[in-house]
Amino acid sequence: MQNDYIRCVSVARAANNIWGEGMPTIKTEEYLETIFDICQKKGYARVKDVAQALDVGLSTVSEMFQKLSGDGYVNYEKYSGVTLTEKGEHIARELMEKHSIIRDFFVLLDIDEAVADEDACTIEHVLHAETMEHLTKFVTFIQYHDNPMWLSRFKSYCATGTLPSCPNNPEKIIDKD
Repeated sequence: MQNDYIRCVSVARAANNIWGEGMPTIKTEEYLETIFDICQKKGYARVKDVAQALDVGLSTVSEMFQKLSGDGYVNYEKYSGVTLTEKGEHIARELMEKHSIIRDFFVLLDIDEAVADEDACTIEHVLHAETMEHLTKFVTFIQYHDNPMWLSRFKSYCATGTLPSCPNNPEKIIDKD
């Protein structure tokens, strides 16, 4: 089962290579997002900050900082803070936007915000660009149309487990079997 998941993620990421050559790994993307978030608050990120945020060891972060620096994603000097390069910041901002759209989609479906946020963290790394484009348009459409009737009816169904009758065809019987 785990191998199938890894294969699917690899295929999805290869098909969705929006970053060009040297596509960052999921781990790299997670580091870039974390560094971006910390830099937004402090102006720089230290090994200790990132280790704490990702719940990993200091040496793990130091090694990753060196790798990220070598790949051109961060400005890093040993025993000093790290900042994102233009390349690293671009990727981090794109990921944050994807995360936001996916999270908003789940919240629209009445999923608990903490669960929506956690799931968005996982999914943002593997969605195909076409899927993301349509999902973005869908979320924008729903938000623009301020609580459409079908969305209210869907939320009611989720809460009660009872399918409401169709307003355009109240006699329509929905066979659950």
